[in-house]
Amino acid sequence: MLYHLFEWFKEAGINFPGRNLMDFITFRVMMAVLLALIITLVYGKRLINMLRRRLVGETVRDLGLAGEQAKKGTPTMGGIIIILGIMVPTLLFAKLNTVYIILMLISTVWLGAIGFTDDYLKLRAKKRAQQQGAAYKKGDKDGLAGWFKIFGQVGLGILVGSVLYFNSHVVIWREYTGTPKSGDTSIITREVNKETRNFVATKEPITTIPFVKDHEFRYSKLLPESLRDYTWVLYILVVIFIITAVSNGSNITDGLDGLATGTSALIGVLLGIFAYASGNFVLADYLNIMYIPNLGELTIFIAAMIGACVGFLWYNSYPAQVFMGDTGSLTLGGLIAAIAIIVHKELLIPIFCGVFFVENISVMLQVVYFKYTKRKYGEGRRIFLMSPLHHHYQKRGYHEAKIVTRFWIVQILLVVVCIVTLKLR
Repeated sequence: MLYHLFEWFKEAGINFPGRNLMDFITFRVMMAVLLALIITLVYGKRLINMLRRRLVGETVRDLGLAGEQAKKGTPTMGGIIIILGIMVPTLLFAKLNTVYIILMLISTVWLGAIGFTDDYLKLRAKKRAQQQGAAYKKGDKDGLAGWFKIFGQVGLGILVGSVLYFNSHVVIWREYTGTPKSGDTSIITREVNKETRNFVATKEPITTIPFVKDHEFRYSKLLPESLRDYTWVLYILVVIFIITAVSNGSNITDGLDGLATGTSALIGVLLGIFAYASGNFVLADYLNIMYIPNLGELTIFIAAMIGACVGFLWYNSYPAQVFMGDTGSLTLGGLIAAIAIIVHKELLIPIFCGVFFVENISVMLQVVYFKYTKRKYGEGRRIFLMSPLHHHYQKRGYHEAKIVTRFWIVQILLVVVCIVTLKLR
């Protein structure tokens, strides 16, 4: 809103010091980070106190983990703080008529609503049990049915995939090597290093292949020529799978104080670099990566997400004063997936979302192996002492803070590896 207000001032001829600051994405990125930090740090404390007064506390089942009972009663649904920290700076500093900003704002509200509903139903079940004087059973804590969460994630995947495939403003600039015909308006001419070069905007879905010289892959190549008119179906299915997998991976990772929050912030830094590089014509040309018009605005949203995560970490780090709940974890995971798709870095997700990926895989392996051994030997056996993986290390006696810190270190290494892919191929 501030960006559009400053634009109106300029159009109206109203002059004042600093009126051109909003033209610089870097300035708006820094302001988004600072405002997100202020919102989460200042208003986060007030929201925590409100949640505590309303007894919006976490119920902890006895899993035999060190320190788990100390978490009992800690306010949950803190993901509201993160969502506010993302939405407000984005609304103030981003170009709100940009398709990527609109899509991410809708995605934030969409996923936040699913997570909030899930947390609210868990809370209501807890209060009902307390009023009836009954023991709070595991089944009371299930919240939304699993199929309903998946349905919501699939719905978002369809929305994101459809917009990215069909919206006319979502394009990639490709260099045109032929001789332009006179009057051809599809050819875009730009001067690069005192050399005139021609480009053409394309809508064909492409993704980046890491560590490969010819580092771009077209989705249409996955289909026989007779079916390539239906590439959009394949693309949307891929988007659905990615959003569902990463969102659930973030949800599973949110089991230790600060783990999902810190990991998401680090991933956000990487995605911000990717978005800024691909959205800047000069940088994209220098790095030999695809240039995506208007993508630079997405860095403001990402900056707000990073600031919101870091500010929330102030209260979520060990020992946590608040948990994000599904309101935060489902939202962060889904946003990370959507941004990765927008910047065409889907194939890098198993690397920079490595922590989410391993946590997801550890649960799947544990369940599959347990069922297999129970059917074969009559007794279920386990690969890990407990899943997800972070609980395995808790069972081995590692302190919660040490586990989280080491996971962060691994995440930093994964981020660095992905940054290197910008030039190493």
